[in-house]
Amino acid sequence: MPAAVHQLFFSGQFSIMHSCKLLTANIVLFGIRIGAQQAFYCTMIRNYIKIALRNLRNNKVYSLINIVGLTIGLTCAMLILLYVKDEVSFDRFHKKGASIYRVVFRSESNGEVRGGSSTGLLEGPRFSQNVAGIKSYVRVQDGRVNLKNGPDVVSQDLLFVDPSFFSVFSFDVIDGDPKSCLKEPHSVVLTKDEAKKRFGTTNAVGKMLMLEEQGKFVPYQVTAITENCPENSTIQYRMLLPMREKPGDLLNTENWFSAFLNTFVVLDDKADPRAVIAQMQRFYEKDAGETFRMLSARYGNKNRNLSTYSLQPMLDIHMSTTLSAQNGLQHASNPIYAYILSGIALFVLLIANINFVNLTVARSVRRAKEIGIRKAVGSDRKQLIIQFLGESFILCTIAFSLAVLLAFVVLPVFNELANKKLSLSYLLDAKLVASYIVLYLLAGLLAGFYPAMVLSGYKPVETLYSRFTLKGKGILQKSLVVLQFTLASFLIIATFTVYFQFEYLTKADLGFDDSNLVVVNKDNMTHEEAAAFKNELLTSHDIQSVAPKNGGYWGTGAKLPNDSSIMFAWETIDESYLQTLKLPIVKGRNFSADFPGDSAQSILINETFAKEAGWKDPIGKSVFFNYRDRTYQVIGVVKDYHFRALNEKIRPQVFTMANYNPYGTFYIKIRPNTAASSLSFIERKFRQFFPLTPYSYVFMDELNRNRYESEARWKKIIFFGAILTIFISCIGLFGLSVLAAEKRTKEIGIRKVLGASVQNIATVLSIEFVKLVMIALLIAMPLAWFAGKKWLDNYPYRITFGWTIFGYAALLVTLIAIFTVSFQAVKAALANPVKSLRSE
Repeated sequence: MPAAVHQLFFSGQFSIMHSCKLLTANIVLFGIRIGAQQAFYCTMIRNYIKIALRNLRNNKVYSLINIVGLTIGLTCAMLILLYVKDEVSFDRFHKKGASIYRVVFRSESNGEVRGGSSTGLLEGPRFSQNVAGIKSYVRVQDGRVNLKNGPDVVSQDLLFVDPSFFSVFSFDVIDGDPKSCLKEPHSVVLTKDEAKKRFGTTNAVGKMLMLEEQGKFVPYQVTAITENCPENSTIQYRMLLPMREKPGDLLNTENWFSAFLNTFVVLDDKADPRAVIAQMQRFYEKDAGETFRMLSARYGNKNRNLSTYSLQPMLDIHMSTTLSAQNGLQHASNPIYAYILSGIALFVLLIANINFVNLTVARSVRRAKEIGIRKAVGSDRKQLIIQFLGESFILCTIAFSLAVLLAFVVLPVFNELANKKLSLSYLLDAKLVASYIVLYLLAGLLAGFYPAMVLSGYKPVETLYSRFTLKGKGILQKSLVVLQFTLASFLIIATFTVYFQFEYLTKADLGFDDSNLVVVNKDNMTHEEAAAFKNELLTSHDIQSVAPKNGGYWGTGAKLPNDSSIMFAWETIDESYLQTLKLPIVKGRNFSADFPGDSAQSILINETFAKEAGWKDPIGKSVFFNYRDRTYQVIGVVKDYHFRALNEKIRPQVFTMANYNPYGTFYIKIRPNTAASSLSFIERKFRQFFPLTPYSYVFMDELNRNRYESEARWKKIIFFGAILTIFISCIGLFGLSVLAAEKRTKEIGIRKVLGASVQNIATVLSIEFVKLVMIALLIAMPLAWFAGKKWLDNYPYRITFGWTIFGYAALLVTLIAIFTVSFQAVKAALANPVKSLRSE
C-alpha cells in the first residue's frame, strides 16, 4: 500500500473513531442532562405536593371550609348530570325510535284552540292503509282488570295494545314469540317480575290467569314473558292484553270523534314527516268530513272546525310541555325541572369556587413572605402559578373523591326528591365519566386560576420588608360576595314563594267539606246494588251519610237552545251527594225522591255552566245531551266548588241521576274520631256485598293533598338548594371578613387604644358586609319577582305575590349575614391591641 494511501486510511479511521467517541459522549451527556431534568422536575413536583399538603395541614379550618364547599358543589353537579342524562335518554333504547311518531291533533271550537294526543280506533288502521310513508302502527290504551290470585281477587293495571306492539317497540321478549303473542283475544303477556309474582317463576308461558270479563272470570293464556320495562321509558307495563274491538268498530266513521287511546305510527326512513302530515289531513277531511257535518248539525257544534292532525316524535314526548306523556303513558316531565336543578347545581358549584378564591386571597397576607423568599431565591412567576394551581388541584382532587362518595350516599334521597330511580351504575357511563373529568378540571381551574395569578404577582421587596398591602384587591372579592348572596337570596325568595303557594293549594277552601270523608271504589255498580250497599252502611251509628257517584271523571258535550254547544264534566249522583259534600244550592232545588222523574229528565248545573251558557235564570232551561241523544231540564244550580286540582280552572259541571249510567265510587261520611271502627265496618260490608272485587279506600283530604305531589317535591328541592347556597355563601362571607380583619389589624389596635368599645369595632367591621348583602338583595328581588310571577302564572288560583315574601327573605338573609360576620368581627375586636400594633 502506498504511504500516502496508508496515511489517509489511518487518518480517516482515527477521525471516524474520534467522531464516534464524541457522539457517544454527547449521547451520554444528553441522557444525563435529561435524567437530571427529570429528577429535577420530579423533585420540584414532589416539593410542590409537600408544600401544598403542609399548607393544607397548617390551615385546617380554611382547608376544611374549601373542601366542604367544593365537595358539596361537585356532588350537586354530579347528581344533576345524572338527572339530565336520564331525562335526555328517555325512549332512546327503541331501535326504531327516530322513526316512531305519536298521532296528535289540534282543534278549534268557539274561538278556543286546544291540542291533544288522545285518538280513537280509526286513526291507526286508516292512516296506515291510505297514507304513503306510514309503514305500521300500534295503539296503546291503559286499563285495569280484576284477576283471581288463588282465593283472592286483586286489581292490576295493564295496557291494551295491537299485535304489532313488539315489532314497533324494542321491549325484550325473553320467552315466547313476539310476532304472534298478542294475536289471540285471550292471550296475555307479562313482565318477568309480574310472572314471578303470579306464578313464582319466569317459566310461565302456557300457564293460565283468570281475568274478569263482563262480570265473569275467564281464563287467559300467558303467551310471552318480557324483561321489565326500562325506567327511562314512557311506556310502562306489567301486563299486556290484545286491543279490544267490537265488530264493525273500524267501519263506523263516527269513531273518528271518539278519543281515548294513543296511536303510534312508524314512518319509512325516506319519508318526509311534513308530507305525511299533509296526506293525513287530506285523507281525514275526505273520510270524516260528511260525518263531521252531520254530527255538528245534530249537537250544535256550528262554531267548531275539523281537527288538524300532526305527528309528534316519540323522543320528544317525555319532556313535552304541550303534548305530554298521559292517557296511559307515564313519567311526563318538563324541561323546566332540568333547568331549575341545573341552575341550583351551578349556583352551588359557582359559590363554592368563589369561596376558594376569597379564602385563598384572604390567607395570602400570611403567605406573602413565603412568596417573597421564593422569588428572591430565583422562582419565577410561572413556577409560582404552577405551585398554586397544583395546590388548587390537590384540594379539588380531595373534594372530587369525597363528592363521588357523597353522591353514592345521597343518591337514594335525591331519587326521592326528584321522583326518579337513578341507578349507581349510571356513574360508569362513558359520557358521564368524561363529563365528570371535565367538571373536575373546570373546578380546579376556576378555583385556582385567579388566586395563582394574584399571589404570584406579589413583589418580593414589599413582602420581605413588610410593605405589602392588599389595596385594590378587595373589589373583586366584594363583587363575588354580592354575587353569592344574590344567588342565595334568589333561592330563598323562591323557597318562600313555593312554600306559601303549596300551603295555599293544600289549605284553600275547596267549596266542599272533605274532612272525615272516605272514598271507596267499585266499578260498574247498578243503581240497585249501590242503594242496597248504601242502606247497609247507614245502619252503623258511626256513618253519617253515603253518596254514590260515577267512577273517575266523565266529560261530554251538549247542545243549548240557541244551537251553541258546551263541554262539561258530568257526574252521575243520587239525592244525598250534595248533602254529603255540603254543597249549597244557589238556585232551584236538589234531586228528590218526591220527584220520580228526576232520574230521567232533570239535571243540576254549577254556576260556571250557567255563566258560559249566558243564563241569568237557568231554572227550566233545556239541555240536549250528545250522549244518548237525550234532553234534560235544569232544576237547580250548585255553587261552584273545586272538584279538580287548584291548578285547573273550575269547568262547567252537570249532575244527573241517569239510571243508564253505572256508579263507580262511594263517598262515605264518618263521625270524627271513629276511623278505626268505621273502616273496619265498611270493609266487612264491602266484602260481603262484593266478594269478587278488591277492596281499598282513601280519605278525601289525603287524595286532595296528593294532587300537589309535584309542588311538595319542588318545595323540598328548592329548600335544600337554598340551604346549601346560603351555607356556602356564609363561608365566603366569613373568608372576606377574615381578609378585612387582617387588612385592618393596626387600625383595630389604634381604635382600641383610643377607647373604642368592642361593639363599636364590631359594628365598623360588619357594616361594610351588611351593605354588600343589601346590594345583593336589591339585585335579587326584581329577578326573583319576575321568575316567581312567571311560575305563579301557571296556577289559576294562587297567592298574592306581595312584599311579605320579600320582607321575610330580606330579614332572614340579613340576620344570617350579620351572624356570620359578627363572629369574626368580635374576635378581631377582642384581640390584644399591643399584638395588633406589632403585627405590621
